[in-house]
Amino acid sequence: MTTIRLLPPETVNRIAAGEVVERPAAAVKELVENALDAGARRVAVTIEGGGLTRLTVTDDGRGMTAEELSLAVERHATSKLPSTPDGGDDLLNIATLGFRGEALPSIGAISRLSITSQAEGAGEAFGISVDGGAKSPTRPAPSAGDAGTRVEVRDLFYATPARLKFMKTERAEADAVADIMRRLALARPDTGFSLSVDGRERLSVAAEPDASAESRKARLIAILGREFGDNALQIDQVREAARISGFASLPTYNRGSALHQYLFVNGRPVRDKLLSGALRGAYADFLARDRHPVAALYVDLPPELVDVNVHPAKTEVRFRDAGLVRGLIVGALRHALAGAGHRASTTVSGFALGAARPHGASATYARGPQPAFASSPSTHQTGWGEPAPPSLAPGMSARMEQDYEAAPASASPLGAARAQVHETYIIAQTSDGLVIVDQHAAHERLVYERMKTLLAGAGVPRQALLVPEIVELEEAEARCVLDRAEELAELGLIVEPFGAGAVAVREVPALLGKPDVQGLVRDLADELAEFGAALSLKEKLQEVVGTMACHGSVRSGRRLTAEEMNALLREMEATPHSGQCNHGRPTYVELKLKDIERLFGRR
Repeated sequence: MTTIRLLPPETVNRIAAGEVVERPAAAVKELVENALDAGARRVAVTIEGGGLTRLTVTDDGRGMTAEELSLAVERHATSKLPSTPDGGDDLLNIATLGFRGEALPSIGAISRLSITSQAEGAGEAFGISVDGGAKSPTRPAPSAGDAGTRVEVRDLFYATPARLKFMKTERAEADAVADIMRRLALARPDTGFSLSVDGRERLSVAAEPDASAESRKARLIAILGREFGDNALQIDQVREAARISGFASLPTYNRGSALHQYLFVNGRPVRDKLLSGALRGAYADFLARDRHPVAALYVDLPPELVDVNVHPAKTEVRFRDAGLVRGLIVGALRHALAGAGHRASTTVSGFALGAARPHGASATYARGPQPAFASSPSTHQTGWGEPAPPSLAPGMSARMEQDYEAAPASASPLGAARAQVHETYIIAQTSDGLVIVDQHAAHERLVYERMKTLLAGAGVPRQALLVPEIVELEEAEARCVLDRAEELAELGLIVEPFGAGAVAVREVPALLGKPDVQGLVRDLADELAEFGAALSLKEKLQEVVGTMACHGSVRSGRRLTAEEMNALLREMEATPHSGQCNHGRPTYVELKLKDIERLFGRR
């Protein structure tokens, strides 16, 4: 017969520590968040051995008295929970990063922890130690002269050696710490941060004046690089009590993973499936599934509308109105993308210029002798007023050369077509440079936008199944699907109840051809249960439309007339989002005349 027994405090503390501190990065996160809650404007972190051997966090916050220091290392002791009118603790209006009172005792239970702190306005400092859960009395400590706290953690997980076996390499653990520091630094531009790894500086950013959009962008550039700043769209929209702000990249500036997406809720860095799903959905028309935008998005809403007490690590949140938040994010991002018009990533033209620069050419050119053909009587003048060799360029037809000579430079944004190169690229002359257009990628976007318009106007065509498909689900999942039957019907999917825990699918979207109905409905059930929105069906429709557009577009290798090329350019100027194809690749590259002149030493 089994006997129920109470676990000893040491075991309880180590179990709790495993939830809060699963690796050095988690310990750093908790300690830095404590520093920010204490009003720190400078936070310095140093780690050795990936944070397992030693880590320290030093701040200039308000500090603690001897009594507060002794309480701080006790479980569930906190100064951060607000009170309700009846004197209770209010878990629905949390305005701080920490509030559970678990971080310091959890770290102390599995390491050798020492804390030195000096309270604001006090003339003396105090210290305390916790070794594997054993707490020492507070003691006087040397004063640094200013208020603040220094936390040192040595031999992390020495008291739970089994956990050490699950740690990654020191380099991987250090990378995780660096990622946490980047996210915290992006969350708080008004605070300076530094990180030293084994004696080498890994991160150093000074405090910005405030948390304004300008300060946020300056912090983003300091951490993510100038290139992101040059290719970022500002986001700022409000809907009811929620606001989203921040910056997101142009579709042509993308990455192969979602690691460069930074999401914040009320100043708290989070990893939230609803937010990341909304970000993915907003870019669904612009990026292939294996490409991801770079973004730093800040969601702010009243504390009572978001639950941050979901998990001890506090990286997950739950919204009272998830649909409102998701709709706000998708709407704000799509509005910004539409407003970007034909703006393309600066990395595209920068890469092109870099590739075109002669090898060994210096940044400053000397005006040397002109080429021999510059004064040759056999040459003729081009539309740019510069000499050109008498022979045609490869891929340029005689007719195109006549058009090139006769037509003036166009004032239109994408210029006038001058040539088609390799039956793939259109060369157009603008008033201050030239544009190179990928004819297939450009036409793919144009066809895709036409098909989307038709889809929105006439509705989604449906095809009936000869035999209804019966999909077995959990009862709760079946209810989620059937509750949204009307919305699914608008997307071309007709579902009906079929007993307990099953649905019958009678019609599917015709655009999907012969879909895996079982897999489609199960994916929808999962997403409806988690997000309340039928993401999979919409994404599958968009993917099919994109595929159809690709196959229905002008192919590479097809020779176009001047009229066809100019018509393509004019339609691109009139079509939203034509700066990139459906997979996030640029449809054109613009090179300014001044940049081309630098390549040849004319500037």
